[in-house]
Amino acid sequence: MTEFIHSQNSFANGEIAPEFYLTKNISGLSRLENMDVLSGGGLTRRFGLADIATLDGTARVFSFDMSEQENYVLVFTNRKITIFLESTQIDTIVSPWTDTELPNIQFAGRGNSVIFTHPDVPPYVLTKDSSGFSLHKFSFYDSAGLYSKVPLIKYDDMRGVSINVSAGPYGVKSATLTASEDYWTSTNIETFLYFNNQLWQIIEYVSPTVVYASSPVEYTLPVITITDWLESAFDYRHGWPCAITFHQDRLVFGGTHSVPGGIWMSRVGQHHNFDTGTGLDDEAIITTLLSKERQQICYLISSDKLQILTSTGEWAISNQPLTPSDIDIKQHTSVGSVSSHCLIPQKIESETVFISGNSKDIRKLSLDTLGEKYNADDLCAFAKHLINNPIDISYNPSSKHLFVVNSDGTMAVLTYDIGLGISAWARYTTYGNFVSVTESGGDTFVVIEYMNTYKLAKFSDTTNYDSGIHEFQCVVAGVPMNFSGHRPNHLRLRKINLRLWQTKCAYINNMRVELPNEVYSVGSLGFSGDISMNFLGSQVDPSVAPWVIRSTQPMPITVLSVTVYGQYEI
Repeated sequence: MTEFIHSQNSFANGEIAPEFYLTKNISGLSRLENMDVLSGGGLTRRFGLADIATLDGTARVFSFDMSEQENYVLVFTNRKITIFLESTQIDTIVSPWTDTELPNIQFAGRGNSVIFTHPDVPPYVLTKDSSGFSLHKFSFYDSAGLYSKVPLIKYDDMRGVSINVSAGPYGVKSATLTASEDYWTSTNIETFLYFNNQLWQIIEYVSPTVVYASSPVEYTLPVITITDWLESAFDYRHGWPCAITFHQDRLVFGGTHSVPGGIWMSRVGQHHNFDTGTGLDDEAIITTLLSKERQQICYLISSDKLQILTSTGEWAISNQPLTPSDIDIKQHTSVGSVSSHCLIPQKIESETVFISGNSKDIRKLSLDTLGEKYNADDLCAFAKHLINNPIDISYNPSSKHLFVVNSDGTMAVLTYDIGLGISAWARYTTYGNFVSVTESGGDTFVVIEYMNTYKLAKFSDTTNYDSGIHEFQCVVAGVPMNFSGHRPNHLRLRKINLRLWQTKCAYINNMRVELPNEVYSVGSLGFSGDISMNFLGSQVDPSVAPWVIRSTQPMPITVLSVTVYGQYEI
């Protein structure tokens, strides 16, 4: 038998998958549940969850940070938005989105308003002013607000279809539009058309060949059949943009059902104006990704470049400034993003973190050292077993935690500190299922489902329980041991030494750690120092964790290092 001393002073890689247990230079664990990795590499019990409100049903949460003093949490449920200022409910408004549409909502905020997009619903704007919050449909107009500036397009199925214009039934500003073949559907209601230098909007569907339209001004009946005309880029027939961002003071929309690779950029400083005009530098821009395969734009991210994440790859527009005559679009990587539901990429310092199309990888999009090409490295290469069909994602820059909600109700949590070299995954569990997550004002808010009841809660350093009454288990376990590249047949433990900090309760290998009595007194921060536990003669299967530290009691526990003393035989 050979004596050994095995110390682990850092847990900077968090929980790792079994295939990496024998990898050198990885400070990993075989299990890390409901504990966080500290900046110095130690471990501490996660915060408890404080209830804020009971919700009507399944929900999705977003943050709307207007200023340092106004950090709003927006809770979307079935056709309703409930608004919280930090943890206090301040308003409720009716919304157009059903609970089944919540997973595909995206948003972009600026100033006192935020714009929401959905591929099947027109964009809506939530605005905050002195009278409170209001929600209204996004409209396209110029800076004077007098004339519609709708993005227009010529669809393939329009080719060969002509229109005859005749008097309409609703006065001098209405017209009857008769197509040369079946073309119109009931989904053309509110569609804009442009011909003869005039904009029209369809107001009533009559038949596959006939619709009624209105014009903002009186019109003169054209003396010829209309063969060259344009149609709205966004409507109920062809879909609405699914992606949105602001970039270089332009509002940017991306990807509809009919034009999945389309990109529409507003006029500079006029975010409702999508008129391309004569192509001046500040006028609107319309472009499309050119690729051999179908590219559904999933997300738009404004960074040093305009990043375009599609279902099959990652693109960027690098022009500074961006003008209609100078657009340099390049595909950099071919990972792809989830397109079935919205998992909004997160900005972490200079990196864009997104979930790959296979729902297994967490990728970081970052420029190479020359600042010319993006790479998409995998952030969860060592812990893919913790990623299980993600349904929501959010990053908290204050705690440096990336939260990924899984469809099984667990949450994979990455402590990511680039400067200190910490990239540690853990799993969070609670008494129910995590449903949604967002960060607002430095706090992390979640939606929890338990027995068909949904609650809004936030992680709080003032509680050791979940929802005030539920205890939760925190567990940390070492990796199976390997010495000098050998695989031992037998392991015997003699002693395990723990270095603890402000700890009040811990079990190691199912034995309670005996702490001084004074740590349990009122006002005590807990025990800080070294504690040794004797395990003379205890035999351990070399293929399982040699030590497991756990606690179910609502008391603080922080582990800085673990040292194992014993013998092994090859």
